[in-house]
Amino acid sequence: MTEISESSIIPGVKLAKFRIFSDARGQFMETFRKDWFPERSWEIVQSNRSESAAGVLRGLHFHHRQVDYWQVVNGSIRVALADLRRQSPAYGQIETIDLDAANPRGLFIPVGVAHGFLARTAATLLYLVDNYYDGSDEHGIAWNDPDLAIPWGIETPILSDRDRANPPLRAIAPQQLP
Repeated sequence: MTEISESSIIPGVKLAKFRIFSDARGQFMETFRKDWFPERSWEIVQSNRSESAAGVLRGLHFHHRQVDYWQVVNGSIRVALADLRRQSPAYGQIETIDLDAANPRGLFIPVGVAHGFLARTAATLLYLVDNYYDGSDEHGIAWNDPDLAIPWGIETPILSDRDRANPPLRAIAPQQLP
């Protein structure tokens, strides 16, 4: 049976530790079941694949209407999460989680939790979402926001122009937060 654990820092963030069945042919594992996350009545509508070179940092991004479910299928990443839900007891708290293909797990990221990752090696991330991408629910926060002080473990990551332009959290109006 797959083991589901909830973060002790950010409520609603969950890790699924997959049960792996191995034999001479290879491996099999269930990587997602809707009933692992009963708090969200969701339907997966889109699957995405992100491939990153070592040193690439993507994020921080957040949504008002979308959950993400991540699984690393190649390489290793450091995930950073920041609770932006104004009503949450963990508002402003951060958490980092290292995920890699050698120890396969799934990461459930609820609405209102900013997320990003640093590719520690070349990495491939598969993720499921419950809303189609349309750009209207894509928001960002500076990866190096001094108020969040995320311990990425890198000084000069490779960033997209969009992520380089993300504002610090204190520059975002409270009504724009989840």
